[in-house]
Order: sequence, then C-alpha cells, then structure tokens
Amino acid sequence: MGFFNKQRIDGVTYDGQGDERKGFIDVIKYNGEADELVWKFPYDNLSIGAQLIVNQSQEALFYKGGAVADVFGPGTHTLSANNIPILQKIINLPFGGNTPFTAEVWYVSKTVRRDLPFGTPRPIDVLDPLYGVSIPVRSFGTYGLQIADSSAFMTQIVGTLHLTTNEDIIDQFRSLVVRKLSSCIGKYITQKQISVVQIMSYLDEVSDYVKNAINEEFAIYGLRITNLDVESINFDKEDPQVAQILQAQTAASAMDFESAALARKRQREGYTYQQERQLDVMQTAAGNEGGAGQMMGAGMGLGMGFGVGGAFGAQMGNMAGVMNAQPQTQGSVPPPPPVNNAMFHILVNNVQQGPFDLNTLAQKVQTGELTPNTYVWKQGMPQWAAASQCTELQGLFAPVPPPPPTV
Repeated sequence: MGFFNKQRIDGVTYDGQGDERKGFIDVIKYNGEADELVWKFPYDNLSIGAQLIVNQSQEALFYKGGAVADVFGPGTHTLSANNIPILQKIINLPFGGNTPFTAEVWYVSKTVRRDLPFGTPRPIDVLDPLYGVSIPVRSFGTYGLQIADSSAFMTQIVGTLHLTTNEDIIDQFRSLVVRKLSSCIGKYITQKQISVVQIMSYLDEVSDYVKNAINEEFAIYGLRITNLDVESINFDKEDPQVAQILQAQTAASAMDFESAALARKRQREGYTYQQERQLDVMQTAAGNEGGAGQMMGAGMGLGMGFGVGGAFGAQMGNMAGVMNAQPQTQGSVPPPPPVNNAMFHILVNNVQQGPFDLNTLAQKVQTGELTPNTYVWKQGMPQWAAASQCTELQGLFAPVPPPPPTV
C-alpha cells in the first residue's frame, strides 16, 4: 500500500464529510493501513489546542518548510506553545488561543518487520584464498528490520529517494542487504583463510559478520537490522574450478585418514614414530659396508629383542658414530655429497608457505612448524603428501644422536 494519501477528485475528504477543509483540524490521528511504514496525515490546516494521538510503536513528525520541526512518541498530546517549542519558533505562533497554523504531520511505524527475504539475483564471484581461483556463488536468507531514527529515515529514504510505497521501500532495503552481502562473504573467507567450498560450515558466523557490517551502513538511513540469517551459500559443483578444489580436498582427507590409521597401527604395535625412524636409520647403517655396518647389523639382532629405541639403540648409535669417526686411509676419501636443491611448499594451518630448501625445512622441524604429518609439495609431485612419505625429507625427522664419548 502507498503511504501518500491520494487526493480525491470529488472533493470529499478521507473522513467522508468535507468540512475538515473548511475549518481547522482539532484531532490528529492515524488512519492508514496496519502494515504501513509511514503515513501522511491528509490535512495541514491545524490549530493550537488540537489533540495529537500517536499509537504504540509509532512516532509523529511535524514538518514545516521541508524540515522536521518536532517528534512525538506514543500517547495523546495537546498541541500548545509549551510542548512544541521548536514549532513555535519556526511558525512564530502567539501564545494562547486556538491559533491556526499549517504543518505536515507524518506517522512512522517503529515495529520490527521480520522474515523479510533476500537473495542474490545473479551469482557473485568470490576469490578462494586457498586455491587462488574465482568461484561464482549464490546466497539466500531472511532478515528483520526496524526504523530506529524516524527523522533520519524520513530525510534519507523518503525525502531523498522519493519512495511512495511499502514495496518500493522494502525493495530498496533488500538491494542494500544484497550489495553488502556480496562484499562481506569475500572479506570473511579471506580473514578466516578458508576455502569457498567450506563456507557452509560457517553460516552462523557469516550471518553475524554480515549483520554487523550492514548495521553500520543502515544507521545512516535511521534503520537497524534486528536479525539476519544467511540460510545458504551455494556454488555449482559442476564448475571445473570447483570440481578441482573438491577433488584436492578429497585427496587431502584420504591422506589424513591414512596417516591417522598408520599412527594407530604403530601405537597398537607398541612403538612410536620416533622409534620407527630410529629403526630405519639402524637398518640403513646395517646395510653399509665396513666394521660399523657389521657391528650395527649384529647389534640390531640383539636390539630387536630388547625393544627398538631403548637404551641399547642409543648405545649402538654411539658405537657407530665412534667407528665412523676414525680416520680413513689415504685414497679412500669419498667424493663430496650431491647438492639437493629441492624446493618444497608446506601447508601450515591450511595456509600454503614456501618454497623452502632443505636447510630452511630443517629449521622449521626444530621450531615445530614442520612435522611428519605436515603436507608438502614440490615440482614434479602429482599431489600433496605428508612429509614423512617424502624420501628427501625423512632424514629431517631422524633422532639426533648424543655426542660421541671421548676416547
């Protein structure tokens, strides 16, 4: 329904008598539809001493010369020079008597409008911060709205936009909500560093984030968002970029499951990951030629009977270190080891870092940033894998032996 009273062409007023336009109005009351946001009293020939009736959840605004002269809350008010000092100053009313004057009276509803729907008419492109691709998404939900500042609302919405119906005003609100929503979704996933395909798990947080952002802007129009619920954020699973992201996440979940299962298996078998790594080192040493390798091979046979990684393992490591530290005869000096310039990317807290060389990765192992279960990738690898599964990185997690004894 429109909130402007349309003029009748037969000369009959809205009360159906016609006498109101001949004299001066002494009773001002709301006569609009129950769901109107704003409604204009049809007459401006008012008088001092008139009764102004304002219903609950309403405010009445007096306009003079296009400006708000005064605002009245719920109740019955007798217009006098005492209770309308601003109006008295503007129209220069004398004191006392039923002095006539002209002014516009507008009623503004301050009830909360609930369950107003919103939705993106077209997909909005959101940049995925983890994978660096743009994904089209749609969003739908509902919100509640209340006019908090009647003067600001009348000035910014009614006076500036010249809207004439409830539908026009609600459509204007909805367009503001959708415009703000489009930018808020992108900002939220960037701050949280999550993928667009994971956003459905954060709908409650997104709703609060969007509501706070919209309220900051709506305050300019005298409005307040009482509640906002983002019910869905959809994306096309058939989109090629979305399909690639979902495939990558499925592969990562599978590797997580495999790593967890392997850890449980090690726990059931009674030894830890560090003990298994020590066993790998001992097996490698046992395969080397020379006295150290033979001694280590013999020691492993005994060590398996006492538990890998115990005191015996440490003693055998010390013995191998002492024997390998003895001077080698002339002519048996090995060539320098090959330089490994492999550069790895790592995934820490779902954030891709790198690339790093092996020296830098060794430092990250010391600081705890790189663990055997951290996902890594380098050029040539078909997909991300746990660091413990990369042969080049396994040595980073080997236990560091104590210094050799003094001979």
